[in-house]
Amino acid sequence: MDLSIIIVNYKTKGLLKQCLRGIYASRLECSFEVIVIDSASGDGSIDMVRHDFPEVVVIPLEVNRGLAVGNNAGLKIAKGRFLLVMNPDVAIFSGGVEIIMKYLTEHPQVGLAVPKLINPDGSYQLSAMRFPRFMIAVWRRTPFGKLPVPAAMVERFLMKDWDHKETRPIGWGLGACFMFSRKTMEIVGLFDERFFLYLEDVDYCRRVWQAGLEVHYVTSAEFVHYHERLSAKQPFWMGLFSYPARIHMRSWIKYFSKYLGAPPPPKELCV
Repeated sequence: MDLSIIIVNYKTKGLLKQCLRGIYASRLECSFEVIVIDSASGDGSIDMVRHDFPEVVVIPLEVNRGLAVGNNAGLKIAKGRFLLVMNPDVAIFSGGVEIIMKYLTEHPQVGLAVPKLINPDGSYQLSAMRFPRFMIAVWRRTPFGKLPVPAAMVERFLMKDWDHKETRPIGWGLGACFMFSRKTMEIVGLFDERFFLYLEDVDYCRRVWQAGLEVHYVTSAEFVHYHERLSAKQPFWMGLFSYPARIHMRSWIKYFSKYLGAPPPPKELCV
């Protein structure tokens, strides 16, 4: 088996159906399997997949224990040489998957590859980042982030000093979609299940670097990501105290506690 595609679903039945249709319509030029982990959605997602996509392997979880747990449930049974972890709100383009597989094969020092994620209008999303410092989360959620020094730090974190037109090493990539080899998983391990949501991707990429491998952004592989940040349409105080923000801050604190005193990643990969 060349490829295992792992998708964790939670109450996104419509997006999941669209995602699966796109995968099979793309006519991938490799042998592959699709594994859907449903985190107790209760919205008919499981029945839809089993009826419309009987070839898909479905893992129903009784309780939503978060994205890391869901991804790990899929990774534990995956058979592919390459492992593509993606969200239901991502649509793949024909050729993009093969480009990343070829890139990983030709660059054995690269443990994990991140595609270019684009918006439905064709503009690119900020999906390649440098490793953060603690205050980045505060600056991004408050007016303090508009001050000159914090603003410059946030722009560096988001890699806005780069046009995203070249393939290159990055600190970490958005976990909405990235690929790694089975060899990488054997070296790095599974996702850290202490992260319910958010930062599990930052943590995994950091562990890839710690293992002596690299994380690369592959600009020629394009996928569409339909994600919309609700916080962009909210007053800052709502974004600061919302339920997702609280989960994010808990994960943020767990991440920095985990790496307190640990050797930092290469300087050019950090804010």
